[in-house]
Amino acid sequence: MISFIISLLALVAGYFLYGSVVEKVFAPDKKRPTPAVEHPDGVDFVPMPTWRVFMIQFLNIAGTGPIFGAIMGAKFGPAAYLWIVFGCIFAGAVHDYLSGMLSLRNDGCGLPVLIGRYLGNTTKNIMLVFTLVLLVLVGAVFVYSPAIILGSMVGSGSPMAILSWIVPIFVYYVIATMLPIDKIIGKVYPIFAVALIFMAVALMVGLFVKWPSIPEFWDGLWNRGPEVGVTGQPIFPCLFITIACGAVSGFHATQSPLMARCLKNEKLGRPVFYGSMITEGIVALIWAAVSSYFFFDGGAAECGSDITAAAPAVVTAVSKKWLGLLGGILAVLGVVAAPITSGDTALRSARLIVADWLKLDQKPVRNRLLISIPIFILTGLMLWFNIADENGFNTIWRYFGWANQTIAVFTLWAITVYLATSKKGFWYYITMIPACFMTAVSLTFILVDKVGFRVNSAAAPGIGICTFILAYIIFTVWKSRRDNKAETTNN
Repeated sequence: MISFIISLLALVAGYFLYGSVVEKVFAPDKKRPTPAVEHPDGVDFVPMPTWRVFMIQFLNIAGTGPIFGAIMGAKFGPAAYLWIVFGCIFAGAVHDYLSGMLSLRNDGCGLPVLIGRYLGNTTKNIMLVFTLVLLVLVGAVFVYSPAIILGSMVGSGSPMAILSWIVPIFVYYVIATMLPIDKIIGKVYPIFAVALIFMAVALMVGLFVKWPSIPEFWDGLWNRGPEVGVTGQPIFPCLFITIACGAVSGFHATQSPLMARCLKNEKLGRPVFYGSMITEGIVALIWAAVSSYFFFDGGAAECGSDITAAAPAVVTAVSKKWLGLLGGILAVLGVVAAPITSGDTALRSARLIVADWLKLDQKPVRNRLLISIPIFILTGLMLWFNIADENGFNTIWRYFGWANQTIAVFTLWAITVYLATSKKGFWYYITMIPACFMTAVSLTFILVDKVGFRVNSAAAPGIGICTFILAYIIFTVWKSRRDNKAETTNN
């Protein structure tokens, strides 16, 4: 528990200390008109109160990532705490804040347009397809995962029970994607946010009351997966893919433009973007600690479950045992709300990205339908794969994790180019180092994982180090040549 407390305090301190540094680097201007103020359209560009924008951003990015990802990541031991803390403060929150603020400065544009502006049109077109695939994957995963929990909570957990929840959740996605952002999302999300925050706070109180004997930093940072039947997953790179939304997540950069279109002041970006990521990191940290109790301190037996339980079963078992019937229901509803509220905004983001690409005004309902219907069909097909294949969810989750971090790679490099070309000094290092690291993680994972090329995992550290060094050298050479060219031009 000492390691958990240290990590929790580090996250809070990170917001005030490093968050302040990152904000000064970007230099927000409170007098500069935001897209929501400059041209509100009543559909997507809608000025909203800051607290409401924060709640929506938090729920947009939360999903099941900081919960399911942290539960699975806890099997790697206390190393999971370190990744959540350092990843969140120095990479994830920086990634979210700067991508959101750049969207704000560029008329609320979507991620592919933003990447194209700094990495070129070819990269923009690649990322357009890649981002849409990710968002459809998110839509499918975040329909299926809450349906599993609800099907087990108020039903038999059978395929038919799960299907009975998939249909209404998917119908809700269709409605929320189409309607103006302040009609459903702006009104319902604060309620869901209360449930999710209640869940996190209640479980944290439970941790302090119970004070379980869970692994600490000084017990060693080796992978504890084999103790709970998980083999073949080296800490590098698998931990950094498994825990994505609680540390670094490219999906967040697809969501930030939604709120960049609703902010009334640039100075509000830090609490909304950086603050939401730190809050999500705290949620992930709590679930990592709770899961350590479940897997390594007899928690599974105490909750009437076993250490091989899947993440949704861990959520249900721990919540009911620690919080009682009513508290358990509220906690589980918080976990259910998180993916549902990320899934609908994922499909909304997909609609807006395609609209930006086609330059199609989204105020007319007909134009929204024209783009949304194909997206709904693709999401439905992905859902069918989940249902038809008994291992479909696990496979899609792994591809989702890799695609998620690969999006973060491109976003971090785009931000690095922005900082290197518009800011003096070496401030670009605040995203360059995370960009090099995440490049190494994503490339190594797809090479060694079973959903990739299945290279011997013993080569993972070597591949990662070489990739990091190569990425660093390539960018340094590019910047040097660009600076020399600019100096020659000026002379």
